[in-house]
Amino acid sequence: MRADNLPSELPVFDIRPSSPWRMLDLRELWAYRELIYFLAWRDVKVRYKQTGIGIAWALLQPVAMIVVFTIFFGRLAGLAPPGVPYPLFVLAALIPWQLFSRAITESTSSLVTDQRLITRVYFPRIIVPISTILGAFVDFLVCCVLLCILFLGYGQPLPLTSLLLPLLVVLMLLAALGVGFWLSALNVEYRDVMYAMPFLNQLWFFVTPIVYPVTIVPAALKPYYALNPMVGVVQGFRWALFGTGEISVAMTISSVASAAFMFITGCIWFRRRERTFVDAIGSGGR
Repeated sequence: MRADNLPSELPVFDIRPSSPWRMLDLRELWAYRELIYFLAWRDVKVRYKQTGIGIAWALLQPVAMIVVFTIFFGRLAGLAPPGVPYPLFVLAALIPWQLFSRAITESTSSLVTDQRLITRVYFPRIIVPISTILGAFVDFLVCCVLLCILFLGYGQPLPLTSLLLPLLVVLMLLAALGVGFWLSALNVEYRDVMYAMPFLNQLWFFVTPIVYPVTIVPAALKPYYALNPMVGVVQGFRWALFGTGEISVAMTISSVASAAFMFITGCIWFRRRERTFVDAIGSGGR
């Protein structure tokens, strides 16, 4: 090209780093929606690859846990609530809990697992923990089928309050995303986080009213107990499905505020640390 054919004014691009205080760029996430779908679907396929019964494993685990909990906690410990079959009582809590547990566990190690992709191609890093949580959502939907089957088996009608379940699912996903953002960013630099996850899961399980009703918690401890966002989710699930259970406005507000706090701070922390991910992953963490 001859010099006289060049444009008189060349375009000027001003490249600036994004603000670390900005949480989510929804337009950027939408632009990379196909990558989110690909990563989520990859996680689902890898989980059940070369298995004999495939996705049915998503049903076997809650069924086995229901049997064990019914025998030891429902009958021997006498924790079964009146008016609700104990297997349904437990499953209504296990379904959201398993999604939350799997989401935070798999998102914690997601950045390290996808380190080859992260160190070679640019894309919003926050996509990685988001895709793992969406992959876990497939198991949640499968377990919902099991819940419907048990409802039919026990002749338990679904009340109109069950229409509020999507709002509780959103609350649970916000909490899972917030915790996942925190732990995945920390795990890039401190690999101890990944090894501490089994302990954290067990501890969180027992401070969530899954095998016991929240009524056994002392009244003086309930304001602090409700800071666990899964308390509001589990209680909300049981109330929406059975029309029973203790629903306290104060406890609900505490759980919602806690989930929102986890999500907002998790987003900010992830954005502040994502600039160092490539270097930290390359050095193997601390």
